Amino acid sequence: MSEVVVLVEGLEKEFSRGHPVVSGLSFSLRRGEALGLLGPNGAGKTTVVHLLLGLTTPTAGKVEIFGLPMPRMRVPILERANFASAYALLPSNLTVRQNLMVFARIYGVAQPREKIAGLLSDLEIGRLGDRVAGELSAGEAARVSLCKALLNDPELLLLDEPTAGLDPDIADKVRRLLRRLQVERGIAMLYTSHNMRDVEEVCDRVLFLRRGRLLAEGSPAEVLRRFRCEDLETLFIQLAREEEEILPEEPGGNHSGSG
Repeated sequence: MSEVVVLVEGLEKEFSRGHPVVSGLSFSLRRGEALGLLGPNGAGKTTVVHLLLGLTTPTAGKVEIFGLPMPRMRVPILERANFASAYALLPSNLTVRQNLMVFARIYGVAQPREKIAGLLSDLEIGRLGDRVAGELSAGEAARVSLCKALLNDPELLLLDEPTAGLDPDIADKVRRLLRRLQVERGIAMLYTSHNMRDVEEVCDRVLFLRRGRLLAEGSPAEVLRRFRCEDLETLFIQLAREEEEILPEEPGGNHSGSG
C-alpha cells in the first residue's frame, strides 16, 4: 500500500453552535491517488479544503497531512503542498510572469525563470507572460493559477474547479497534464469539481458529500453501481434533487452547510 498523505478522522466543523457544516467526516488520500470531493452547493466541500489548508480549525476530529497535525504544523505541511482555484485571483496589477516570480521566491524555487517558462509552456500560455493579470480571461486565469500551484513541485495538490472557464480542448489538455503529473511524480490530488467529465477522467476515487456528511465513497464505477446510475452527472443531479430522501433531517436537527 502506498503512503497515506492525508488522514481525516471524525472531522466536525461548526460556525454556529448546533449547525455543523462538516459532520463526522473520515477519509484518507494516498500518494499518487486523485480523490474527487463532490457534492452540490452547500455540501461542505470548500470548508473541507479550508480545513486541509489550515485556514480554519476543526470543531472536533483530526487532520493529519504527511503524518503531521494540521493546523499546528501548517508551515512545514504547506511547504510540500499547494492549492489552485479558478476563483482565487492573483494580484491584478502585476504581469503573469511577475506574479509567478513572486510566488517562486516565496517557495524558494531553484532556477525560477526556467521553471516558470516550462510551466507556461506545458499549459500553453507562454504568450501570457507579459500580460497584466487583471486583463486575463477566466480560463487564462485558471491556467495561471495552476502554474502557480505547480511551482514548488508539490506532493499534495488541492484543486478547486481547476478547469472552470476553459474551453473543451484546453480543459482536456489540463486533465491530461494533471494525470501525467500524478503518475510521473506520485502527486496526491484532492479535486473538487462540478464537471463530472473531469472527475471521471482524473479521479481514482470519489467522495460524495451532502450537508457535510459522507454519502458514498469508492471508485466512480463502485459508486455508480451502488446508486444504479449510468454516469456521475446523472448521480450528481439525483443526489442534489433527492436530498430529503437520501439524507432525511434528524428530528430537531439542522445540517445546513456552505461550500
